[in-house]
Amino acid sequence: MSPNALIECVPNFSEGRDMSVIQKITDEIIKVDGVKLLDVDPGKATNRTVVTFVGHPEAVVVAAFNAIKKAGELIDMSKHSGEHPRMGATDVCPLIPISGISMEETVAYAKKLGEMVGTNTNIPVYLYEEAATKEDRKNLATIRTGEYEGLANKITNPHWTPDYGQPVFNPKSGATVIGARDFLVAYNVNLNTTSVRRANSVAFDVRENGRVKVDPVTGKNLTDANGEALREPGLCKSVKAIGWYIEEYGIAQISMNLTNIHVTPLHQAFDACVDSAAKRGMRVTGSELVGLVPKKVLIDAGKYFLKKQGRSLGISEKEIIRIAVKSLGLDELSPFDPDKKIIEYLLEDHTQKSLVQNTLTEFANETASESPAPGGGSISAYVGSLGVSLGVMVANLSAHKKGWDDKIEYFSDWAEKGQTLKDELLRLVDADTNAFKEIMDAFSLPKSTDEEKAQRKQAIHDATKGAIEVPMAVMRTSFEAMSLLLEMVKSGNPNSITDAGVGALCCVTAIRGAFMNVKINCKGFSDVVYVQAVVSEGEKIVQQSFLVQEEIEKIVSSLLDQ
Repeated sequence: MSPNALIECVPNFSEGRDMSVIQKITDEIIKVDGVKLLDVDPGKATNRTVVTFVGHPEAVVVAAFNAIKKAGELIDMSKHSGEHPRMGATDVCPLIPISGISMEETVAYAKKLGEMVGTNTNIPVYLYEEAATKEDRKNLATIRTGEYEGLANKITNPHWTPDYGQPVFNPKSGATVIGARDFLVAYNVNLNTTSVRRANSVAFDVRENGRVKVDPVTGKNLTDANGEALREPGLCKSVKAIGWYIEEYGIAQISMNLTNIHVTPLHQAFDACVDSAAKRGMRVTGSELVGLVPKKVLIDAGKYFLKKQGRSLGISEKEIIRIAVKSLGLDELSPFDPDKKIIEYLLEDHTQKSLVQNTLTEFANETASESPAPGGGSISAYVGSLGVSLGVMVANLSAHKKGWDDKIEYFSDWAEKGQTLKDELLRLVDADTNAFKEIMDAFSLPKSTDEEKAQRKQAIHDATKGAIEVPMAVMRTSFEAMSLLLEMVKSGNPNSITDAGVGALCCVTAIRGAFMNVKINCKGFSDVVYVQAVVSEGEKIVQQSFLVQEEIEKIVSSLLDQ
């Protein structure tokens, strides 16, 4: 699991009318560090509120437990009524992996949450979907059969003993269903028609459930020996779809739920609609995302359409997403703002401007100011990012060179690798400045008592080690980038060979500059063995970079002299 792992939690609470109760429940989520509340959607008719929040798995589990506990205290299910099926104060609470975490790891957190609720409250817990302990408990509707009103008898049935908690009916809180499931994308595709019947014909072509088979002679539905309707499956697994007419837009849409974006990604469902509509004399004009999506959904879509265009995939994340938005027509009905639709972007802290968000002029002015940061470490990282960017540029130009169509994938792969290295070096620009600030903060800690002195000493040690590790990372990443630059001068577009040569000079400068930072931060550091190891590694990287740079210059010079 990545240290930056994110999971989403979407608890459904059986209260949609009393906003003071909803506020008290969501307050329990907000107060937990490491989570961010994204959406609160109450419904009066359903008397139900759907809450969405995301964060680090450990923090999400704590926030979910606090909210479930508070809902159990505030909501009285014996007095509850609403149109939506339900069986508890917190009816259902799914955990959904967003990034940096597997489904198996998410299941473990769902079980941890279930155990916390079952042990520390008197609310029985059932596990569903990927966390289910029995096959007939995977489906939420099956677990919820009989709803709250039937729970008193159901819970005494040995087959329906809860996974956590006692098999005792709790008249106030009911029971809660906790699980892990894939991200569900609500997605509508726009058609150039107002006909619901024609939109449904596309929906039936696309959805997994397909359409009922019909006798071509009688026009009656065909059934099997048990009287069940025979169906012709649709094109896309894990997709539910129906056609409808939206008066506000004046068009018909195919409304889809993509229940497993790993099985059928967004772009695949979109193209299936495009093909079906075209066969039926219609045209897809665009599409609409309902709610939020993980960044990967649009990155995968952008790369898919770039491949179809025969273009390199080694472009910036922002440009890849822009290609996805335009290719899917996500901005047809209203402006599409990735910052408001992508979960990871919503989690970014926009209160503080990072160095790499500055203009070139602002960055230079900040460097030239009286402040000691950004200093040589940050500049080294930035110079390295410029060096690898030149290599990526040559790879992309080579992928687009006339007559080199058979080499597109080769250069695209190099460009993608370079983009990753560039992004890491840009991250290190701010990381170096932050590492310096942490050292300053450590030295400013109080030192009046022996305990304070010990804490301050340890803080200085940890901060100094961090200040060594950052420029070491700059050295390693910049050196890795030199393999890209060497390959580009060997096999890239000859017209851009000097660009790769300049890129190599930048990377060597980044390596040497970062090594200066490593050595100055190592001075006086107490861990002598550690210092010897990093200095030795740094010296090797410098020496090896000189050799690669020399090889690159020879190739560039030989081609320039021809």
